Amino acid sequence: MKERPIVEAMQRFYENQNSSFHVPGHKHGALSELPRAFKDVMRFDYTELSGLDDYHHPEEVIAEAQDLLAKTYGAQHSYFLVNGSTVGNLAMVYATCGEGDQVLVQRNAHKSVFHALELVGAQPVFLTPQWDEATYTPSHVSLSTVAAAIDYYPDAKAIILTHPTYYGVTNSEMIETIQLAHEHGIPVLVDEAHGAHFIGKGKFPMSAIEMGADVVVQSAHKTLPALTMGSFLHINSNRVSNDRVNRYLRMLQSSSPSYLLLASLDDARHYIGTYAHEDHQQFIKSRNQFVDGLKSIPSLEVIEVDDPLKLILRVSHLTGFSLQKQLEHQGIYVELADPEQVLMILPLLKARHHFPFAEIRRKIKSAVEKCSKQQRDKVEIDYSHDIEALSTLAVSYKKLQTAENEWISFTKTTGRICTGMVIPYPPGIPLFVRGEKITTNKLKMLADYLASGATIQGEHDLSRKQLLVLKEEKE
Repeated sequence: MKERPIVEAMQRFYENQNSSFHVPGHKHGALSELPRAFKDVMRFDYTELSGLDDYHHPEEVIAEAQDLLAKTYGAQHSYFLVNGSTVGNLAMVYATCGEGDQVLVQRNAHKSVFHALELVGAQPVFLTPQWDEATYTPSHVSLSTVAAAIDYYPDAKAIILTHPTYYGVTNSEMIETIQLAHEHGIPVLVDEAHGAHFIGKGKFPMSAIEMGADVVVQSAHKTLPALTMGSFLHINSNRVSNDRVNRYLRMLQSSSPSYLLLASLDDARHYIGTYAHEDHQQFIKSRNQFVDGLKSIPSLEVIEVDDPLKLILRVSHLTGFSLQKQLEHQGIYVELADPEQVLMILPLLKARHHFPFAEIRRKIKSAVEKCSKQQRDKVEIDYSHDIEALSTLAVSYKKLQTAENEWISFTKTTGRICTGMVIPYPPGIPLFVRGEKITTNKLKMLADYLASGATIQGEHDLSRKQLLVLKEEKE
């Protein structure tokens, strides 16, 4: 069996110097007017040709590579995704849920999960996660909340969880949560976008696959060396039909898949599959030296989380946005900033790799020194707002599809039905979901987030202080 079947087949095809009378139209980059470095990559931008298999009906190198993926992760079936984890989340929801079905879903799920539920016309039951005081972010749904949800909604067709969070926080009750759902015949679908590296040798958190989840979606491009949009989907039990998942993947994904993406996924699978204990030991040694060096910088607070690839930095009197700007002036680009901090994603190094941690630490120190001269801009935020543990839509997705909407001042929306998603980022929990009733408490939360400078994602016009709501019927 080949180590990287797709990569090796593409390399052989390239070495044969074939003439292109097929798509894509750039003809191995010959007609492109992009810079040379781009054109060099385009030489490998292939389509389904003899010897390169068929992505939607794999029987050769793609089938072999996906079999290796399943063996690497210990799954029954695994798939390369060329449309990101978004398409994996869509497919697993479509494969398990139908119109009118009750579905338990973690409230701080990715927006693609909410889109999937709306597309299938399900009835979501939102589970509010616990607040993590260390990172100032929402984390996991407690076992007690899941138990209460199952008691109230025993006919739920699935439960959708996120593990780990964007900030690298894991769920210590995950195994028990999965077992509880299975005891009630409920399949567990997990968005593990930030955990594709968890199966590497070493002291990484446990993957949801190992914990018994039924379907797990991972963004290989987030922590493994895959191109952007490259992801994995794993089916781990017979509770979810592999045929149904495969059918929806064929429907939802491009009929012209990028072989560059497929090759990078093949390579990323090989990378984590060969990640050895000595690789992890060297990585942890370099990481810990870097972290210790950062902790010695005056005025810089360093927060470590469950995932060793995630690192949070704070300067007490400034927002994360201000710290981010100073870091970028030093040529350091972090994953994200929020009103409290910035989040860094460290590289998953192997023993043979060198990464300039010492030089990066010097630049971070310089950025923090400039931060110390800035005036305070951090706004104190009350994160203690209560959100009910369980909530449902006031209006079904089906009605929302045909209902009329209107824009009104958000100060006048109490009691109205929101028809546009409003997602303060951070913390990333949708404050308003399409079909939910707007409450005074949530409006106060929105005002607090706006005052803090948080980015508000979704369908809104907050520049004019307006929200999109269901138009009221005249009597």
